[in-house]
Amino acid sequence: MIVQDNGSIHKSKVTQQKWATWEAQGLYMFFLPAYCSEMNPIEGEWQHLKRDELRGQMFESEAELAYHVVEGLEHRGEIRGHTTHYVNVKTT
Repeated sequence: MIVQDNGSIHKSKVTQQKWATWEAQGLYMFFLPAYCSEMNPIEGEWQHLKRDELRGQMFESEAELAYHVVEGLEHRGEIRGHTTHYVNVKTT
């Protein structure tokens, strides 16, 4: 079973055409309910991060934005008494 959100790519015509084939192979799609941020605690943290940590700032690059996001997450963690851990993910 694959659990997916309702992103357009997950429900595109191309993808829908493959569902029957996948189900015949024992692979089923399960779609989450429509977006409901109050059911996902991380959404509240992202809201605080954007409103309290990043608001009104302009960034010259993705790297600078990423740096400030990490800095903001660390600050939010300190406020909430949480520790932060980072994992490098190789995407190639």
